[in-house]
Amino acid sequence: MQKNEIYVIQGKEYKAMTLQILEKSRLEELIPAKDACIGIKPNLVSPSPASYGATTHPEVVKGIVEYLQQRGFRNLVILEGSWVGDRTAEAVKVCGYDRLCQKYGIEFWDTQKEKGIQKDCAGMSLKICRCVEKLDFLINVPVWKGHCQTKITCALKNLKGLIPNSEKRRFHSLGLHKPIAHLNGGIRQDFIVVDHICGDLDFEDGGNPVVCDQILTARDPVLCDAYVCEKMHYRQEEVPYIQLAQSLGVGSADLTTLSVQECQTGREDRELPRERKIVHVQDAVEEVESCSACYGYLIPALDQLREEGFLEKLKEKICIGQGFRGKKGNLGIGQCTREFTHSLEGCPPTENQIYEFLKAYILEKDKEEIQCQKDQKKQ
Repeated sequence: MQKNEIYVIQGKEYKAMTLQILEKSRLEELIPAKDACIGIKPNLVSPSPASYGATTHPEVVKGIVEYLQQRGFRNLVILEGSWVGDRTAEAVKVCGYDRLCQKYGIEFWDTQKEKGIQKDCAGMSLKICRCVEKLDFLINVPVWKGHCQTKITCALKNLKGLIPNSEKRRFHSLGLHKPIAHLNGGIRQDFIVVDHICGDLDFEDGGNPVVCDQILTARDPVLCDAYVCEKMHYRQEEVPYIQLAQSLGVGSADLTTLSVQECQTGREDRELPRERKIVHVQDAVEEVESCSACYGYLIPALDQLREEGFLEKLKEKICIGQGFRGKKGNLGIGQCTREFTHSLEGCPPTENQIYEFLKAYILEKDKEEIQCQKDQKKQ
């Protein structure tokens, strides 16, 4: 498989599809030695089943493991760390990776428990998990999905699971795009297996899965994400870390060089929807350096309020993010806005907590406004 190629397969038998596409991609030939320490990095952002649209299907990882073990590769590990606010151990259990590891005799490295080490990542000093340095070959297994802050998340952003929680928070204070690009300059992903089975195209935490039943393979994470960006109807300029990663030498974003290889005849290449739910609700938010989990729980809560007719009654912006620490204001979400008059604390608060808090706030303000109108009529 060449670096300018992306292989695509479609169907319902996900493990069998993975085995077939890896055979077509000739993955075995890319691995330096039989005793190489091979890391498999899925997306286990939160404890939600893969059918929800946020996490990597375990059948895909099973296919990768079987492919490798059948060819004599035994030094395999799975490594990942959930986003800040959720425990990796819970995600591992809910997503079935505990049973997967037991069945195939593979260790799972929880990167939330790993100490970070400073590393020069293409000119930017970042903390990465110590265990990453033990790997000889990294197979990245992201979910193709949307993201409420970066528009998309796939190969490049998925490496964020290989840094400590404290560094994840710092990434948001640095603006996300630049550190994501530089992280990929410090951690090389050698092969990519993209879960494009039913990713949520709006929210990284899932809830609105869009069934596509595809698996892709690639070697260039920049080209992979540029392809995903185009298919999701975004310009590359709208996802700045793609061009930034290209400028750092991580890969190429030039889609004119791309060769898409079909692994079977008759594949249906459906067009993804253009409309995004996030567009309808993000105007209600003033976000400054918020962490993905906090913002990620806020957006679907707002979408539910919008569907129920409550959001249109909100007359002010909802503040969220590290940029509001120590500041005064009226309405805020998360621990960083605890100095606000009306604040829902938590790091992060859950989607349901946010929904209930904002609904109660809107109803109270609506009640006050009605009473004010009555008082004015009496005068």
